Amino acid sequence: MLDFFARNRVATLFGVTVLTFILIGMAAPGYLSLSTASVIMSNSLVLMTVALGTMLVILTRNIDVSSGSVLGLSAVILGLLLNNDVGLVPAIIVCLISGALAGLFNGILVTFFSVPSIIATLGTLGLFRGIMLILTGGKWIEELPQSLKFLAENGSIGISVLTVAVIIALAGVWAITRHTRFGRYFYAVGDNREAARHLGIRVNLVQISAFVAAGVLAALAGIIFAAQIGFIPNQAGNGVELKAIAANVLGGVSLLGGSGSVPGVFVGVIFMTSIDSALVFLKIPAFWNDFIAGAVLLLVLLLDGRVRIAVEKAIRAKRYAVHTPNQTTVPPAKPATKPATAPTAQENTQ
Repeated sequence: MLDFFARNRVATLFGVTVLTFILIGMAAPGYLSLSTASVIMSNSLVLMTVALGTMLVILTRNIDVSSGSVLGLSAVILGLLLNNDVGLVPAIIVCLISGALAGLFNGILVTFFSVPSIIATLGTLGLFRGIMLILTGGKWIEELPQSLKFLAENGSIGISVLTVAVIIALAGVWAITRHTRFGRYFYAVGDNREAARHLGIRVNLVQISAFVAAGVLAALAGIIFAAQIGFIPNQAGNGVELKAIAANVLGGVSLLGGSGSVPGVFVGVIFMTSIDSALVFLKIPAFWNDFIAGAVLLLVLLLDGRVRIAVEKAIRAKRYAVHTPNQTTVPPAKPATKPATAPTAQENTQ
C-alpha cells in the first residue's frame, strides 16, 4: 500500500481532494451534493481544456505561457464572426483553426528557430493579446447569439454539449498518449531528446504537434469561455496559463518533461476548482480568493513532498529488513580427539 501511494501521485492527490471535500462538507452542510459537483465540473471546463494542452507541451520538455492569449484571440475571432452573421459551425471551425495556427507559430519558433520555449511563448503572449485588442479596438464583444450560449446549458442528462466535448478531448488525449506509438513519442522526446533522435523519432514534428494541439485546445477553451458567460471581455484568458501550469505540477506532470498523465491533470484541475468553489460557498470575501487558493496549493505541494519522502524512507527500510539475511549461529566446535595410531611391533608380539 505504501509503495502504491509513493509511486502514484494521482492516487495521493485524489485522496487529498476527497478529504478536502469532506472537511468542507463538515464546515458547510449542503456542500456535498450533486448540484455542487455539477457546478465544479462546469467551472473547471476552461482550465481543464487549457491544462490538457499545456500537459502535451510540458511532456516534450517545453513550456507554453501563451495559452491564455490564444484563448482570448480565438474567442474574439469566434465572437466577431458570429456578430457578422456567420453560422455557428463555420465560426467554431475557424476559431479552432486560428488556435492551431497560433500553436503552429509557437512550434516553428521553438523548433526551426531554436528559440527557448519560455521566451518564444512569452513573446507570442503579448503578440496574440495585441492582435486581439486590435481586432476589437479594446472593446468587449457582446450580444452573442443564443445558439452559442445553448452549448453551455445542461441538457436532459444533466451535462452540456461542451462538457461532452471536453470529456471526449480528455479521453482522446489519454488514448493517444498511452496506447499509440506517436503518443509515446511525447514522453521519449521529453525524457531524452538526443536519444529520441538516434532512435529515428522526428523530434521537431513531435514538438510542433504538441504546440498545435495546445493551440486547438486553447481555442476550444475560448469557445467554452464565450458560451458560458455570453460575452467576450478584452481581458479574456488573462492568467489562465499560470493556473494550467500549476494544475499540471499538482497533478504530477514533471516540468523536466517525459512524465505525466491525463488523470493527474484532471484531478489537479478538479482540486483547484473545488477550492475556488468552496470559498464562494463559505461566503468568504472575493479579495481573499487568490491568497487562500495559493496558500492551499503551496500547502498541498509541501505536504505531498514531505509525505512522499517519509513513505519512500519507510519503504526502503522495509525492503532492507526483508533482504538482510538473518544472523546464523555457528555451532560449537567438537573437542579434539587423539588420532588413532597403528600398533607398534612390541604390541604385536605380545
